[in-house]
Amino acid sequence: MLTRVASRVSLRSRERKLRLFLELLHPGPETTVVDVGVTDAPFGQGSTDNFFEALYPWPERVTAVGHTSLDRFTAAFPRVTAVRADGRDLPFPDGTFDLGFSNAVVEHVAGGRDAQQRFVHELCRVAGRVFVTTPNRFFPIEVHTLVPFAHWLPRPSRDRVLRARGFDDVLEPLGPKELASLFPYSVRVVNTGMTLIAVGPR
Repeated sequence: MLTRVASRVSLRSRERKLRLFLELLHPGPETTVVDVGVTDAPFGQGSTDNFFEALYPWPERVTAVGHTSLDRFTAAFPRVTAVRADGRDLPFPDGTFDLGFSNAVVEHVAGGRDAQQRFVHELCRVAGRVFVTTPNRFFPIEVHTLVPFAHWLPRPSRDRVLRARGFDDVLEPLGPKELASLFPYSVRVVNTGMTLIAVGPR
């Protein structure tokens, strides 16, 4: 039951993010987009992974980057160009893409704030404008596990609670000022309550 509720909440949140991406950045059929942080999974059947590739109107203009094998991703999204790479060291020249997109990835980048900054700077380097989302550290529900206040605990206690809920990924949550500080230029931060969205350059 809890899993179904989380899936519905996740899908609504992701649909809203896509609407904001379209409204704020105004892509068209010729706009090139890089999505950094995809997973090797399809979309649907309770999973909201890779929603951007599933719902974006022009998937053939999207290059998707993930750090693992992308065989299942490629099978699910044959019109999308898939590239395996580390988001902190993208294999593209400066300004390759018109737009950069990254959904709920930066909080999972291992290595602390410096590594998160490298991740964001790389996206900004290869794309003219960017759209980066992350769960809001000040929202009382930890969105991956739906455990209230878990992400407010000191890190050792937080990690124990999250592991007990089956979550073993890196989690370095961000607030609005922390998110904005990762960028090499001024960004607009949209706070939806549960989610922060940085759009830039401002």
